[in-house]
Amino acid sequence: MAAARTIILMLFAVAIAVADAAAETPLLTGAAAYGDWRGDAPGVGRLIRPEDAPPPYANGSASNPPDVVARPNGATLKVPPGFAVTEFTHGLTNPRQIRVAPNGDIFVAETEVDRIRVLRAADGAATPAVDQVFAKGLDQPFGMAFYPPGPAPAYLYVANGNSIVRFPYRAGDLAPPGKPEVMVKSLTRSSGGHSTRDIAFSADEQRMYVSVGSGSNDAEGMGALTEATPAAWDAARGPGAAWGSEENRAAVLMFSPNGIVPQLYATGLRNCVTLVLEPRSDTPWCATNERDGLGDNLPADYVTSVHEQRFYGWPWYYIGAHEDPRHKGERPDLAARVTVPDVLLQPHSAPLGLVFYDPPPGAKAAFPAEFRGNAFVALHGSWNRSKRTGYKLVRLPLKNGVPDGSTRDFLTGFVVDDDRVWGRPVGVAVAHDGALLMTEDGNGTIWRIAPTGR
Repeated sequence: MAAARTIILMLFAVAIAVADAAAETPLLTGAAAYGDWRGDAPGVGRLIRPEDAPPPYANGSASNPPDVVARPNGATLKVPPGFAVTEFTHGLTNPRQIRVAPNGDIFVAETEVDRIRVLRAADGAATPAVDQVFAKGLDQPFGMAFYPPGPAPAYLYVANGNSIVRFPYRAGDLAPPGKPEVMVKSLTRSSGGHSTRDIAFSADEQRMYVSVGSGSNDAEGMGALTEATPAAWDAARGPGAAWGSEENRAAVLMFSPNGIVPQLYATGLRNCVTLVLEPRSDTPWCATNERDGLGDNLPADYVTSVHEQRFYGWPWYYIGAHEDPRHKGERPDLAARVTVPDVLLQPHSAPLGLVFYDPPPGAKAAFPAEFRGNAFVALHGSWNRSKRTGYKLVRLPLKNGVPDGSTRDFLTGFVVDDDRVWGRPVGVAVAHDGALLMTEDGNGTIWRIAPTGR
């Protein structure tokens, strides 16, 4: 008995040592924080600061798209100790944004085929019991939001490529009980460019936020402002508001829930792909893809809180008052007005999905308490960086709704080698039982991450 007790104590000590080592994984800073996929592993931390930015054109602009392959034999995904990741479902067509209804049903935008799919699974189930199309005939649907917020929504709003529609909805509906209603007929006057639109409602039910990405990389086709002086234009629309083909783009728009009273809420966000509200403050946050063409490590992509009448830089500036050399001297009046994002990510890693970890009360697969209030970000992966980055899920530590600026790798393993990947993460959501669900559009799958209980 004494020998057995000694062995148990030794194993317990080893387990504590492993946990402590994981907890003490140092943050990579400076040039080391940029890195590439070879340095990725659960727990690896990075802190990229505005002052770490290299000069423009420190190296050439790369074109390095991945070869997306089927899952290789023996390939596995890696998550931190105490968690397990399993394939929840497969066979989807271009699964993108994912949202969970108050009753636990899972809605997935299959953007490429213009439809919304609904999945139903009991809490803790390994696979869905129901998998069917909820609505079709849409136009590049991406963002989804239930309205009013809370346990008893009456509508499901869907953000199409250039419009907002809503379906009548009651908890448990597997198909709309009525036809869609157009709430916003046209978000922008131009088409093309970034097509993802996301949507979120304020807790008081009065504001409908909609993110709209730019129509170009760096406002190449925007042209000169002829309708007013820059100062007059900004006074009427907001600081740094784009014009011409980029009017009402690279921004977060704000409407009433019935689609009227549109205005620019925030500007200079090149492509806010996922838009969510931080649950404590009810402040909008964006996962934002920055511009290309300035080199491997410039500029950093980012996740940030988004505040009314703030300007985030695009196209004239990036990450504070760093002037884009392609727009040198065009808007010196804006240099002091650029809001620096909260959390900088590896450049060109393409953050798409964002969720704050806030599980339902009593959730059986809830993460440990230290994860509450943290954010999780799905990185689709680079195509324009010579050293591949992204293709993973990262965690953003927050305390009382405030981030510390760092990221921690949480799920890795989709990259096979310098040329091949077998998954491209897109959307992330908290399931009814507290597990995380993550879509990836490379092979059309959804993955489930949950604590192992050990």
